[in-house]
Amino acid sequence: MKSKEESLLEIRGASIGTITEHSSSEEKFQNQTLRPILKFQNELFIEVFRNYATKQKGVFFTLSPEKKIQYIDNAIQRDMKLRNLLEGMVIGMFTVTEFKDYTQNSSNLNKRMMNLLMERLKSQIQII
Repeated sequence: MKSKEESLLEIRGASIGTITEHSSSEEKFQNQTLRPILKFQNELFIEVFRNYATKQKGVFFTLSPEKKIQYIDNAIQRDMKLRNLLEGMVIGMFTVTEFKDYTQNSSNLNKRMMNLLMERLKSQIQII
């Protein structure tokens, strides 16, 4: 029987992005861990954001595409409940080893995580 760690790594898939010998530890973590998790959880992120926007009186759905982009940025940067939920969805997909690596530099990795997630959501505005 596979361990939880093996199963998580298998369902997430391979690294996304280029990793070289000159890549920083943060860049390696981003490409080996964060990007595959964000891709794997994509549908759930979209649904969570739709739910969030609906609970915020649905204003998001009446905005122009440019304003929707700003709305996504503002919501994720300023609403700590939403941000914590999204971070938790990513962290919950870490292996124990990845979590230990994450805790060494969680502040910078959280910034990378949220920037990647904001870009992912903004690139899918038509789906949201």
